[in-house]
Amino acid sequence: MTNTITVEPYLSVLDVKSKIEAALQRSAEIDARRINVAIADSKVILSGNVHSWFERDEARHAAWAAPGVKELEDRIAVVP
Repeated sequence: MTNTITVEPYLSVLDVKSKIEAALQRSAEIDARRINVAIADSKVILSGNVHSWFERDEARHAAWAAPGVKELEDRIAVVP
């Protein structure tokens, strides 16, 4: 007998979005006002403009760190 049951916690879209936005605001390296967070199912869509590749990577890391994120679409543009 094999157990293939998986248990996933219920997270609302608003919870995930607010956790990502809060993480962006906490980071001193990210200008959170320039990044938009949208969620479709378990896919997070980041868009907006940042000043450096490092800032873009930090935003991506913050999004992936949020619970419930299974997919990330990065539409962030680097504009020096």
